[in-house]
Amino acid sequence: MNGHIGLIHSILPATADIQVTVPDNHPSTRNLGSERGGSGTIVDPDGDILTVHYVTVGAASITVTLSDGEQYPGALAAQDQETGLALVKIPARGMPFLKPAPLESIQLGQPAVIIASAGQAARRVSGGYVSSMDGYDGHWEYMLEKTIRLTAPNPGFGGGTMANFKGEIIGVVSLNLTEIGKFSLAIPIDYYLQHAQELKQYGQVRSRPRRPCLGFYPQPMAGHVVVGGLVAGGPAERHGLREGDIILGVEKKEIRSRPELYQEMWKKHPGERISFRILRDDQSLDLEIVAGDRSDRYRS
Repeated sequence: MNGHIGLIHSILPATADIQVTVPDNHPSTRNLGSERGGSGTIVDPDGDILTVHYVTVGAASITVTLSDGEQYPGALAAQDQETGLALVKIPARGMPFLKPAPLESIQLGQPAVIIASAGQAARRVSGGYVSSMDGYDGHWEYMLEKTIRLTAPNPGFGGGTMANFKGEIIGVVSLNLTEIGKFSLAIPIDYYLQHAQELKQYGQVRSRPRRPCLGFYPQPMAGHVVVGGLVAGGPAERHGLREGDIILGVEKKEIRSRPELYQEMWKKHPGERISFRILRDDQSLDLEIVAGDRSDRYRS
């Protein structure tokens, strides 16, 4: 028990509360609101804080509070919509930070701890075991090949620290999964390490091909993929896709799952045409959608 308390106290100084205000007219406020709370982890002594993209997107102001109550103004330094990560920068040096654990060091069944903000200097803790490192696909045109699932819920705001028992960060907590029991899903720290220099230098990943974005919410259903919703004015809506359409194929390839759909879509680039075969009112239809740029989705 004393060892666990010592572990938590060693991690706490590198955790942060992130409070974000977003203009009411920013497109992201429809789903995410204009006042957001998040968690973060200081990942180097120069004040770089790793968190999740959905907390910071569209930020007009950011306030960061450390576990000792000290507050700093934050600046949105980098965003990576494809992994779901973001960097917030505070004007500080010599900060306590967590070292990363390489993904290959993480084993199924190993224990891990989550520390997340519950508001300003307050922190909450949960612990569990790594139950899966499978991929994840979400309905917002999002997919990761690898994630970390822990047998414990996220105890606070999104972006919390997932760490091993050496006090190394292994992931950034993104979601609670409650389909079967209570699990948390984290974005592995490797996704940050692969592009850390680019994110710090450019505020984005430039070396990776840009993915197209169609502005729709595909949902799996009985071995098919159904359009569960559309972004108003997005490429899918503009080119005739409708809510309730069943996607039969993309680029002449049969589609049976959401990962298959994304894999085919992402072979294309923004501005290119993507051909769809859909089922609507018992009729098969062919549509072409000119793909948008993912970075435009939440641009005001």
